[in-house]
Parts: sequence; C-alpha cells; structure tokens
Amino acid sequence: MRRFGRDDGGLGPWLKCLAIALSTLLFGTAVATAAPLAPTPPMGWNSWDAYGFTISEAQFKANAALLAKMRPLGWNTAVIDEGWYMANPLADKLETRQYLLDGFGRLMPVPARFPSASDGKGLKGLADWTHAQGLKFGIHIVRGIPKAAVEANVPIEGSSFHAADAADRAATCPWDDANYGIADNEAGQAYYNSLLRQYAAWGVDFLKVDCIADHPYRSSEIRQIAQAIRTVGRPVILSLSPGPTNISHAAEVKHYAQMWRIMDDMWDAWTFPHPDPSTTFPNGVRNAFDKLAEWNAHVAPGSWPDADMLPFGSLFPHAGWGAPRHSRLTQAETRTAFTLWSIARSPLILGGNLTEADPWLLPLLSNRAVIALNQGDRTSRPVETLPADLASAAKVWVSALRGAAPDTVAIFNVSEAPLAVRAPWSAFGLRAGPRAACDLWTGKANGAAAGIHLTIAPHDVALLRLDRCGGR
Repeated sequence: MRRFGRDDGGLGPWLKCLAIALSTLLFGTAVATAAPLAPTPPMGWNSWDAYGFTISEAQFKANAALLAKMRPLGWNTAVIDEGWYMANPLADKLETRQYLLDGFGRLMPVPARFPSASDGKGLKGLADWTHAQGLKFGIHIVRGIPKAAVEANVPIEGSSFHAADAADRAATCPWDDANYGIADNEAGQAYYNSLLRQYAAWGVDFLKVDCIADHPYRSSEIRQIAQAIRTVGRPVILSLSPGPTNISHAAEVKHYAQMWRIMDDMWDAWTFPHPDPSTTFPNGVRNAFDKLAEWNAHVAPGSWPDADMLPFGSLFPHAGWGAPRHSRLTQAETRTAFTLWSIARSPLILGGNLTEADPWLLPLLSNRAVIALNQGDRTSRPVETLPADLASAAKVWVSALRGAAPDTVAIFNVSEAPLAVRAPWSAFGLRAGPRAACDLWTGKANGAAAGIHLTIAPHDVALLRLDRCGGR
C-alpha cells in the first residue's frame, strides 16, 4: 500500500490482493452472519434523468412525496443526483458552475436551491423531511476532492492533514474534471472519513459515487469509501458508477459495494447507433439483455449488478442527456424494460419526473406480481438454449422461489416483427406436462396446456406464472 508516494518495489498488485484478502477475512467474517445491508435490490427514484444538475428542494420534495405513496410497493429511496452543490448548474463550463464548499473542502448544498440548508446543517433538514415520508435519503457525488479545496490547501476535518496531502493530481475524472482523485494514503482515507461523517450527520442512507466503477476503475477509492462507511457506524448503501464495470472486478465490487453499474448510461430508446464499436454510451434497452446475463451469477442478497436507472415517462425540465422530452420508449418497450430489470433482479431506480408521469405509467410500476420477482426470495436465470425458430428473435428468463423449480417465464420479443411462440414448457427448462398459466401483465389465465401458444408484439414481453397467479 502506498503512503505519500512510497515506492512499493513493484509489489503493488500483490499488496492490493493481500489487502482485499485480509479485509475479507477481518471484515467479511465478522458480518457473515448479519443481514446484508441491501437484502433485496434497492428501489426508488433518482433525479438525474429528468433534472440533470438542476434539481431543487421543491422539485425533489414533489417527486419524493409521490414516491412515498408508492412505498407500500417497495419504492422507498429518493436520491438527489449530481449538482446539488452548484450555484450555477446550467453553466456550460465546469469552472463557472460555482461549487459551494465548507471550510474542510467538502461540497455543500446551495441554499438558493435548497432553502433548508440555510441553517448551515447541509442536507440534514431535507434528509429529515425525507425520512418523515417513510423514505430513505440518497445523494450522488463524483469521487475525489474538489480542486478548489486542494488549491486552498484547506484542513481535513478530524485530522492533522490538509487537502493537498490527500490529492492524487494525476487522477482527474475524464468527463468531470472538477475534482482531483484521492491518493491511496492516510490523508486520503482521512478525507473520505470526513465526508462520511458529514453524510452520516445529515442522515444519508444511500451514496452513489461516480467516475469510480469504470473509465477509470478506481480500486483504491472504492476501498477507501467502503472503509469510511464502516467507520461512521451508519448503514449507507454504496452504489458505484458508471458502467460497464469489468466482470474481472466482480469479487472486489461485491465485497465493498451493494450495487454497481454493469452498463454505461441507459437512455430512452430500444437501441442507439454506435458507429465506433468501442463506444458504449448511450445504451438502449436491447443492450441490457447480454449484460444482465453476463452478471447473473453474481446476483445475491447485498450484491446487485445494476443495469442503470429507468428513463420512463417525463424527462423534463432538464434531462441529464439530450433535450427535455417525454421518454421515447413505447409502452411495450417500457413494459419489457421493467420486466427484464425485475426478473433479472437489477435495482429498480426510476429516472423520470414523477409529477408528470403518463397515466399508464404508475399502474405499470405498481404491478405487485412483477415487483415480487425482483424483491421476493427468488432466483432467476436466462435460458441459454432456445428452439431454433426462436433463437434469433427471443430472449427468455425464468424465475423460481429460492430452492424450488422455476414457476415464472418471461419471453421477450427482441425482433422487429411479431413473434409466434409455439413450444412445450420443457423448451424453456420448465417442468413438462399440462400446466395452467397466468399472464402477470394482463391477469389473463389459461387452462392447462402442454406448452406455450401465443404471439408477442415487437419489443414486448409475455410474462407467465405457471400453475398459479399472484403471490411471490
């Protein structure tokens, strides 16, 4: 482990592995019998897709109040994404957005946008209000330390260090260079400890950290943030962005975080053209099938590969990418995305403006049977081998109560034409023989049959529960 630039003699990778192993032994064993911090995939709402940098306290409260009405269904976490510390969030250049910092180089909410912060207690007042609605409160940060704090070399709260001691000046974020990275040393750990003490005092329950899970992957900062969370004694769910996290990092991200992005940003289209094959931004719904299948073996209580927020409904007033608009996803594509995220057990984080939701959207998001696929004590998997007539046009997932045989099948039509499905149950890895089925979207029940006989519209899904309807 490097401390203030000490030469490790080329042992860095070995020492990194040793540190992870020791942390697993000392920390992981201690909590092995405790309930995981996120026993089911987190569910909630995030401000980015509809508000970008611009979210205000009033806008946050309006959306959170609607989310609170959905809390009995599991929607329980409201997150303020990037920009809550910017006095001028619509500025074109980072240097003119006017970040507000405290005397210890930590970002603070701008009172003009968050009036409850006028008491000098940061986001505590807003967190208290959110908790009073029965919701968890979350915020977004970009990893690192603000350049302005380093240039002023402010003290790091609770330590003898100063900001310059903690900065890794060579590790700026390629797409948001307002911060330096955090050095892998005692001062760096002290800075992250000070951040988490502040967030714990505010009442933060969910921390989304960006520019850390990919381009670039910052192993040391992931570890430092997780360690800082452990020191404050408050349960804080750690979410790592952006994607795609490389699956070679699976063991490390599972150890330190509760969710991590497996795709670059997901936006409102079935697919996006990518002339450059190395480009992964933005993603459409179609891209998620392969990524969720790739990461499926790593899904477990407290360990949730994240296919990103769901850009449903209104993307007004300031979409995080592109012009303000209503989501371009059709109802069929919206239903498909919600079904896929649910059955694959990805976190369910809504991104649209709930105050302007289409009339059909909230009922879709209130389907208890579909949500139960995500939140129940279940396992799921993609079906890798399909009948020849379906192989190029369909994707199939099955879900089961933990320890039981699959009882639910989702058949997705990923083609551009209607898809006729004529196959026995066994073709999808299900128990053969006559079985009744109920469509979890329409509620329509079919009598016992030896297999599936239906047609699925383009980009739509058939979601069938076998032998019974409803329940988990």
